[in-house]
Parts: sequence; C-alpha cells; structure tokens
Amino acid sequence: MRLLIRLIGLVVVVALVAVASLFLLPSDRIARIAADQISKQTGRSVTLEGDTRVTFWPILGVSGGKFSVANADWSDQGPMITADAVKIGVEPRALFGGEVRITGLEAQNPTIRLERASDGRVNWEIGVQGVAPSGQSDGSSPARSNALSLTLDRALIQNGSFSFTDHGAGDSIQVNGVDLDLRWPDYAGAASFDISMLPLGQLTSKVIPASERLHIKGQLEAVGGFIEGQLSGLQATLTVPGGSVTFNGRAGSTPQAAGTLTADFDDTGRVMAALGQPAADIPAGLGRALKLNTQITLSDAQKLALRDATLQLDNNGFTGAADFDLSGDKPNISAQLRAGALDMSRFGGSEGNNTGGGSSVTTTGWSTSPIDASALALLDGDFALVADSIDLGDLKLGKTRVLATLIRSRLVLDLREVRTYDGLLTGEFVINNRTGLSVGGDLNAEGLNVQSLLRDGIGISRLTGTAAAQVSFLGVGQNMDAIMRSLSGSGSLSIGRGVIEGFDLDAIMRAGSLTGGTTVFDSLTASFTLDKGQVLNDDLLLSLPRASAEGEGRIGLGTRDIDYLFTPRLLEGENRRGLAIPVRIRGPWSDPRIIPDLDRAIDLNLKEEKEKLEQRVKDERKKLEEDAKEEVARQLEKELGVTPEEGQSLEDALQDTLEKELGDGLLKLFD
Repeated sequence: MRLLIRLIGLVVVVALVAVASLFLLPSDRIARIAADQISKQTGRSVTLEGDTRVTFWPILGVSGGKFSVANADWSDQGPMITADAVKIGVEPRALFGGEVRITGLEAQNPTIRLERASDGRVNWEIGVQGVAPSGQSDGSSPARSNALSLTLDRALIQNGSFSFTDHGAGDSIQVNGVDLDLRWPDYAGAASFDISMLPLGQLTSKVIPASERLHIKGQLEAVGGFIEGQLSGLQATLTVPGGSVTFNGRAGSTPQAAGTLTADFDDTGRVMAALGQPAADIPAGLGRALKLNTQITLSDAQKLALRDATLQLDNNGFTGAADFDLSGDKPNISAQLRAGALDMSRFGGSEGNNTGGGSSVTTTGWSTSPIDASALALLDGDFALVADSIDLGDLKLGKTRVLATLIRSRLVLDLREVRTYDGLLTGEFVINNRTGLSVGGDLNAEGLNVQSLLRDGIGISRLTGTAAAQVSFLGVGQNMDAIMRSLSGSGSLSIGRGVIEGFDLDAIMRAGSLTGGTTVFDSLTASFTLDKGQVLNDDLLLSLPRASAEGEGRIGLGTRDIDYLFTPRLLEGENRRGLAIPVRIRGPWSDPRIIPDLDRAIDLNLKEEKEKLEQRVKDERKKLEEDAKEEVARQLEKELGVTPEEGQSLEDALQDTLEKELGDGLLKLFD
C-alpha cells in the first residue's frame, strides 16, 4: 500500500511539473512554436507580430496582433494572407512537434491574395505533386510534394478582403466584407463552410442587410484531395440578391467540375449587378426571371458544357445543350435550343393599335420607350433555335427555324424557315448595337395572308388576299418610333385575287359612288422604295373585274398615314367608254378618307371636250381682239382723219401722220 501511494504521488508530481512547465512557457515562445509548426507544414513563412497572449482554458491557444503568411516566391504582390489580429487554438501536442491540429482560428480584417502567374502557376498550391511549398523549385533540386497536414476544427473570419488576379489574362476580382465560418476537423475528410460577403466590386463599409449580401454555403467532401488537385464531392448553394444557384457534384481546384447545376433568379438584372456585371435592362421574355436545370462539365481549359438543359426565361421555356468557351475576354457560346410557344411581345409594336380597321379605335403611334440592346455585348456565339411559335407583339410567327450569330454586339438571324400568316418567310434579319442601335434585313415571303398580316402589323384589316413580297430595309434609332421613321430600302409586292372591304373602288372610279361595299380585284402588283420611313410607289397595277387602275403615292410607316391615288385606265371592256373617276385615299391608318379626285376626273374623262372648249375660248378671244382693233381703227380714222393705204396697217398710217405733223410744226419755228 505504501508503495502504491508513492507511485501515485510520483505521477501527480510529474503531472504538476508538466502543467507548471506549460504555464511557465513565455507567450511569445508558444506563438513562435505555433507559427513555426504552420510554416513547416505549409512551406510558407508565417509571422505573428505584436503582443501575444496565451490561453489555457477552455482551449490552448494564442492571440496576437498582425498575422501574415508569405506569398509564392514568384509573386510581387506582398503576403498571401495578412490580418490585423488573429487567435489560434491548438492541441497541446502541437507544442512538442507532430501534426498541427488547430482547434480554432479567428482573424480580424484579413486580406487574402490569390494569383495565377502568366505561365499558369498559382500561389495557393501547397502539397501538390511536383510543386514545392513556395509554388516553384529552389533551382538546386527538383520541385517536390510537401503534403499539408493542417486541420481546422473551426475557423472564423470577420470583414475579410479577397482578391484574385490572373496575370496572364490581366483580369482581377475583388470581394470585400467577407465573413467565413469553416469547420474542417480532418485533413483528408469533409469541410463545411458558410461564407457571407458584399456584392462583387462594392467597397462600402456601411452595414449591409443580410438580404443584400452574397452567401455561399455547402460542404466539400475531401479537402485534402481537393487541395492536391483531385476531384472532390461538392455541394454548394450561392444565394445573391434576386436569386440563387446550387451545385451538386464533383469539383477540383484547377478548376474542374461535373455535376448538376440549378439556378433560380427572380430578378436576373439584380443578380448580375450583385456579381459585378454591368447593369442591363433585360427585355421581357429574355430572362428578367430565370430558371435553369442542367448537367455541367467544366474543364481546366475553361470550357463549360451544358447537357440535358431546361431553361425558363420569364414565361418562355427551352430545352437543349450548349458549349461555353470562358477563356477569352467574354464568353463564346454555341447552343442548340428547342422551344414551344415563345412570347416576345414586348419587343415590338405601337403604343396603341387599331385592330378593327374602322374609326372607333385610334392610334397614338409607335412606342417611344427606349430599347436597351446592351445585352448583345455580354457574349459572342451562335445559336440554333427551333420553336413552335413566336409572338412578337404586332407580328405572330408559326414554326420557326433560325440560326443566330452574335459577334461584337451584332446579331444576325438567318431565317431558315419561318411559317407566318399561312405563308413562308425566309431571309436575313440583323440587329446591330455596335455604334447605336440599328435593324435591317433582306426578307422574302410567299403565300402570306395579307389581311391577318396587315391587321397585326399596322392595324389595317380591309385588304384580303395572298401575297408574295421581297424587301430590303435598314432603320436606325433607340426606340421603335425612331426606327420606323428612319427606314430606307426597297421592295416589291404581288397579291393574287382579293377583296378590299369598306368601299367599292370599281363603283367609285366609274361613278363616284361612296355608298360603301367591297372591291373585288383579280391581282395587285407594285414595287416601292423606302425613304425616311415613307413607302414611295408609282407603278401599282390593280386589276378589277370591269376595270383596271394604276396607283401612285405614299404610305407613311413612321407617321402611320397614307396619301395614295388610284387612277382608272380601262373601264367596262376595251370597246365601251365609261366614266373614269380617280380615287385618292388620304389620312391616318386608323381612319383614312376615300375622296374622288374631280380635277383628275375631268382631265381623264373630258379631255377632248376640255380641249375643244379651251380652243373655242381662244377663238372667241381672238375674234374679240380683232373686232376691238377694227373699232379702234374706225374711231381713229374718224377723229384724226387717218386712212391707211393699201397694205398699210393702221399703226403705220398713224405713225406716218404723226411724223408729218411733227415735222411741219418744227419748220414753222424757223419762219
């Protein structure tokens, strides 16, 4: 029993001495040991400056002033990590060598600089096969692997600053106001993380509500392998003002990734602004709200592939696949998309349309709301689209096959097949926003339902028939009104048998009757030019059952009005003469006036009678002039006694008499 008591006493004494020796270690010594151990395991110089304090309960640790971790030897940007203040908790055995097990890490106002050299080296690679701790060999020996044996039971960062600089591409990213909660108990095991930060590029130090910050939360399944360049399971959710993105799959630090990506944006513009992208007013139908679900693959060459994708842009749904090249200044995309019914009605149209063709509904003109086409500058690429139908507001398209090519803010739509208004539309349509917005194209149409097209396009429903047309055009402006008023180009139109409702043009041209009715015509052909939003035509030919007519005039696309004249050329057959009355259509599209042109009717129908009447008037005037001259001569002869000789005019006889009288008067002055 006495021996047992002595043994217990010896153990107690040894324990007391060990504990006492631990307490007697200077705080700066403990700090230096901790820093040296971290330096040894990471291969980077670690310094802890300022006053240090040691805590023994509830954890063993040290707190101090400024903390820094050296950068890679090839970097000239300063330390990789700095902090104004730091607290480090370690297990006691770390003081005596071995694996560094940090039970707690807190950093105040840290700055973390991540860099990629122009030759591809990165400053955060530690312990990767073939890469020395500093990121390069020392020149005297080959680069080696130095496995990192660091763990963090919990790390807390408050108000951190994170930057990434790619020296090869000349790009940089700055993130401020970073708060981090990281739990990593086993080097080779999983780590959970919860990160909050300010929107990218925002430098303000004022308090930002949690709803306005960016949050990243998730778990990395094998941290050690991830650090060493291997793929690791990753589940992460990014929540930003206006939406969220979730990834579930595998990822590597090179970077590489493969898995399922889902995105749900209530406000895409707000999301883009939070991620440091230029603000853009995204048109309705192109993704003001966005939902995406796809399988993604990201390679270390910055190539991203999307497969089995479903995309919802507002109320427009797409399926398909896409490939992104992210290695350039902006993304380059190649995509194949399939869609059902697409609603793009906010892209075009007037502020008020007349859909009835009568006077009860008026129009206020084309929309003057600015068109923001800045989204065309966000990326380049080509897109193949097949859609069941497309609603463009004023115009409706059926089945559509289009190949779109976007290069430097210029979008070219190659219309392979566009079924619209019972016909087929092909050609090219261009939207260019390089130096201001312009639209243009070269379009061909066959079999178009004229009544439906004009009703939807310009609010006129009086004309029916089936048309073929060709048009080349160009318009410039930042809104629909400016574009329509600037249109220039040329084209042609051909319509088969059809009807003009609301008036009987045949009756008007033959008899001037304005009693309504309908005009049935056999064909209509015309060519035209476009100038400053005006359609100008002088060769329209309209064939009616009992007449034919030519047309010339102006249709204002920008001003939404018409001034057009129909002139009859053949009435009631070649051998029977009828009354031909030209008709002028003038006024706004919503309520044009149909007016018989009586001046032209007289010229057309009574030309011979008019010429005979004009000749009679001339003859009568000449006779009156001759009678007046004879009367004047008689009076002069009577009063002055002047009698013209044979062959002499009255004027000559009068002149001779005056000269004789004047001469005689002058001679008497010398008598």
